[in-house]
Amino acid sequence: MTTTIPPTTTLAARAVAASKIYGSGDTAVRALDEIEVDFARAQYTAIMGPSGSGKSTLLHCVAGLDRLTSGQVFLGDLEISALSEKELTKVRRDRIGFVFQTYNLIPTLTALENITLPSALAGRSPDKQWLDEVITTVRLRDRLDHRPSELSGGQQQRVAVARALVSRPEVLVADEPTGNLDSRASAEMLTFMRDAVTKFDQTIVMVTHDPNAASYADRVVFLADGRIVDELRDPNADAILDKVRKLGD
Repeated sequence: MTTTIPPTTTLAARAVAASKIYGSGDTAVRALDEIEVDFARAQYTAIMGPSGSGKSTLLHCVAGLDRLTSGQVFLGDLEISALSEKELTKVRRDRIGFVFQTYNLIPTLTALENITLPSALAGRSPDKQWLDEVITTVRLRDRLDHRPSELSGGQQQRVAVARALVSRPEVLVADEPTGNLDSRASAEMLTFMRDAVTKFDQTIVMVTHDPNAASYADRVVFLADGRIVDELRDPNADAILDKVRKLGD
């Protein structure tokens, strides 16, 4: 059983003077340039910016999937940028949920088996009441015995989000989660993620290029050339699109 120390901060995650440089010398690329950003608990944040602006790099560093060149990343009170690879792997497993554009489902497992896989790998049984609530929310109860090949793209992505939520992560990170979905499936997916924040106090940090997707968030952070250049609170699609156009995307 995992022991979780109660957080003393209202922030789910934050990056402090975060820089990421790929390569060296004349070929060095500064993907992140001294970024300072906070992500509040129970808030839905979208990260946007032109291609190459550093948005996915920021997300991956905040989630412990990539390491900073300099600076710090905190998950609650814990500085994950100072952890060993073994410690970081445990934090990612126990405290962070992941949803990507590719669903990353195991094709030989049913939807239910995919949803409960992280708990099984960690040697834990999922909370049955919470699992039932998540399954009800994703509206897949009649598809739980189906394998991924028997599900639509939208259903597969809902399985992926349910899998990320079932362990009650402190932060759920999503990288272009609706990129492979049609408009209807995308709207269903975004509504579900919005409900996860509103109803379950989930914290979500999502990278997207879609102003409509970002409009489901409480806040949109805009990156350009590895720096945060603007943000919007309580955004709408038109205001987001205006900001994006000014950034040249």
